[in-house]
This record gives sequence, structure tokens and C-alpha cells, in this order.
Amino acid sequence: MKYIVIAPTEREYRNVTLALEGRTTQNQYTVVRSGVGKALAAANTALAIARANGDVDRVAVVGYAASTLGRECGEIVAPRVARYHDCRIPGDFVPELTEPYPLLGHDDAVVWTGDSFVDAQIITQVKSHYGIKSGLFDMEATAVCQAAELFDLPVVVVKMVSDVPEKGDTEHSYDAFVDSHSDFGAFIDYLEDLK
Repeated sequence: MKYIVIAPTEREYRNVTLALEGRTTQNQYTVVRSGVGKALAAANTALAIARANGDVDRVAVVGYAASTLGRECGEIVAPRVARYHDCRIPGDFVPELTEPYPLLGHDDAVVWTGDSFVDAQIITQVKSHYGIKSGLFDMEATAVCQAAELFDLPVVVVKMVSDVPEKGDTEHSYDAFVDSHSDFGAFIDYLEDLK
């Protein structure tokens, strides 16, 4: 299986690259640093897929994500669905912005993508608006799904919970966690085992 691995930040890119260094794998991985946010993620995913000239089977998004209560920092989660949380339009009006994107993950979870670093207030609003109890939050996954869909490629998202804003975690908690949790071997293990 040939993967394009999207790593949004420099730290995520470095961590996944280091996890692959010197490791024998059954799959082939091309790691791309997409940059943070929906626009960069979609643009750099589409560019990486186009540069592969059709020689890619799947796209993987790896890295850190915030979570609602119910998950612990350090937990590895591979959601089954990706959605935007910051679209405020009628559900059927622009379906590519409001409908869920299926993922290859095995966990009963949704990764919610938006253009902001979430705090407890934003999570409360998302829970209320969508009637959900739990989820992960990032700034790239759903945009990557949109770009991959242009090429009919499946997507898997594998995230490590870095912060739980409803417990009082902040951007400082995120930074401290990321600095002390840089082993991405579990991400590669998950991709290697994914059928």
C-alpha cells in the first residue's frame, strides 16, 4: 500500500519522519508537511497527490488533536468520520461542507475540523449545535478528505489526544504535551496493520 502521510505541523512532520527512519515497513510512505489550517491542508494534499502521478493508494492524516471529555491525553484514536464544525449553513445547501466524510479508522469517533484552536467554550457550542457528546478536534482532517475525494482516494486519520479543553487544558497544555510526546511509532503501527 502506498500512502501519502499528511503531517500538519513541523513537530508532527518531524515525529512521523523519525518514526519511519530505519524501520522496515510493508507499506510505502511519503510524508508531507501540509501546514496548519484547512486551506493549506487541502492545497498541499492535492499537490502531493498530483505529484504522485496516480501512484498512491491512500492518504493518512497523523498528529495531535484536542478531545472532549471521555478520552485521555496520549490516547491514540482513528475516527470513522470527519466533519467540519465551523460551517453555519443549511445542511443540504452545500453538502460538501456539512455532510460527514467516511474514514478508514476503526474507532467510533468523529474528528471535527475548524479554523480555530478549540477551547471549552467552542466545544460546548459544537456539542449543542450538532447534538454530540464526544469528538476530536483538529484544523485539517476534513479538508484533506475533500482534496483526496477529488482523486477518489480513501483517507485514514490517526490522532493522539493532546489536550482536553473541558478539563481546563489550554494552548500551553498542548505545547507541554507535544514536547513530551514525540514518539509516533504507534501511528506507523496502526497504518501497517490497517487492511
